[in-house]
Amino acid sequence: MSAPSPSLLTAAAEAARHQDHPPGTLYMVATPIGNLADIGLRALYVLSLADTVACEDTRHTSSLLAGYGLHKPLLAVHEHNEAEAAQAVVQRLQQGERVAYVSDAGTPGVSDPGARLVAAVQAAGLRCMPLPGPSAVTALLSVAGETGWDGRFVFQGFLSSRRAERQRQVQDMAADPRAHVLLEAPHRIEALAVDLAALGDRCVSLGRELTKQFEELVRLPAASLPDWLGAGAHRTRGEFVLMVHPASAAAADGLDATTLRTLDLLLAELPLKTAVRLCAEITGQPRNAVYGAALERRSGRESPDDADDEVSD
Repeated sequence: MSAPSPSLLTAAAEAARHQDHPPGTLYMVATPIGNLADIGLRALYVLSLADTVACEDTRHTSSLLAGYGLHKPLLAVHEHNEAEAAQAVVQRLQQGERVAYVSDAGTPGVSDPGARLVAAVQAAGLRCMPLPGPSAVTALLSVAGETGWDGRFVFQGFLSSRRAERQRQVQDMAADPRAHVLLEAPHRIEALAVDLAALGDRCVSLGRELTKQFEELVRLPAASLPDWLGAGAHRTRGEFVLMVHPASAAAADGLDATTLRTLDLLLAELPLKTAVRLCAEITGQPRNAVYGAALERRSGRESPDDADDEVSD
């Protein structure tokens, strides 16, 4: 993408003028996940307005800004120095600077550095403002065709790098009928695919290199993931976002009356997760089917005091 024309920067300023952008504020700016054309007009305006751009990688951000014809002082704030570097940002804000923070791609603080920086700024009594925009998570969800069990999904981010722990996390997903969204790096995608294959026929949507020239989107049974990745060397390159689709509601609909009666009795006395586990053990029914039925049955009678019982990840 060539540098924006003065008219584009003027349009960005005009589009953003109705929102105040005060000094002494940290701006969390979402940036493209691959395609430079996905930058927002307000993001362009705030980046042009900022006195300093704090960033995950100064070389990457320098190139990003140059793509828009912008040149700003940069301050490295990444996962290895975030706690210390946050204090330098706080000092700049206290001096009245506008500081924009960007990660290497997407929305800062979502499986990227930024959360500790925001916490330090807020602890100092200073203001943070979000500038929403590109996100691999919402990009995949928008084309996956299902947003989750009863409209809900669980954001898992990166699973553990330790195989035993990662397999335990996958087992937990198998027992949870909601949709689960994961991120993964190219050097670990094959190991993740092998573990996710244990989910069998449960559907998985995979996005590779989203918004880039060689973007790929595929929907297939979890058991087929290793073979799909192995069908071409290029398929293990790039950044990945995956959604494990919600378990079929039909499984819960097929539970017999005895199982449902057992489930109701357990739900009346126990937290949801415990009731589901015991019901599955007593009746021999699939745990994800029992869990789906439990969610449906509890949704009609949940009280505020029940909220802590819900399984979350």
